[in-house]
Amino acid sequence: MIRPGATLGLVGGGQLGRMFTVAARTLGYRVTVLDPDPLSPAAEFATGHLNTAYTHPVSLDELAQKCAAITTEFENAPAEALLTLARRTLVRPGGEAVAVAQDREREKTFIASQGLPVGPFAVIANESDIEPALARVRLPAILKTARFGYDGKGQASVASKAELVRVFADWKRVPCVLEERLALEREISVILARAADGEVAVFPVAENRHVRGILDITIAPARIPEALAAEATALATRLATALDYVGVLAVEMFVVDGRLLVNEIAPRPHNSGHYTIDACRTSQFEQQVRVLCG
Repeated sequence: MIRPGATLGLVGGGQLGRMFTVAARTLGYRVTVLDPDPLSPAAEFATGHLNTAYTHPVSLDELAQKCAAITTEFENAPAEALLTLARRTLVRPGGEAVAVAQDREREKTFIASQGLPVGPFAVIANESDIEPALARVRLPAILKTARFGYDGKGQASVASKAELVRVFADWKRVPCVLEERLALEREISVILARAADGEVAVFPVAENRHVRGILDITIAPARIPEALAAEATALATRLATALDYVGVLAVEMFVVDGRLLVNEIAPRPHNSGHYTIDACRTSQFEQQVRVLCG
């Protein structure tokens, strides 16, 4: 166990990192943030701020020397930086799990490979993939960039092949994932904490409403049958175990025709879990600190 008084490292210094830092400082830990933004929200509450690129070798060296354990607050933290740090100190979650979460192609493929339910999708890496993709995914559909998309960014609705071709070209033909547009009854999320020994603690399943791709309202517990909530919890736990995940993990799911489909994962606390700060004995951010420190 890493006891209070130790220094924890945080790769990324946004709003979720700020809330992690507040939880860590409240529990008695020091925090060093690595973030290129001089106005990093997390750094305002931290005891140290390495104001450089995430992959800067000098900063990574200092973080590894100074910190008893390191975590991240966003899925686009360079996985290679986390893997580099893991050779010298404790990193949770690991770079391998983050690498899966930050690439939609790898993410969707991994979820499907575990036998978990997922909606129809196809990978489009070049124009020759468009025809086979349309054979697997019915239109209308949603085209998403494989990397660096969040809060509705890197997404476009396409209703025809011509529209798909045009959007793919407009996006400079970066690798994409085409997902069938489903008739959703609800969107839900499961937020859990998984320890290094495999122990799992799960918050109540949340129900989410989005406006223009950005979370607007969360209702917790979700207004779904208890059996469906138990199934969602079981699916999220299976996924965390398959990833050998250590940390706080959010798993977003769709309810379609009374069935669950896994949509995507976030290797960090989640906006739909902010209610835990006030509603639960232990918030998702305190759980992140507790898992990190054992």
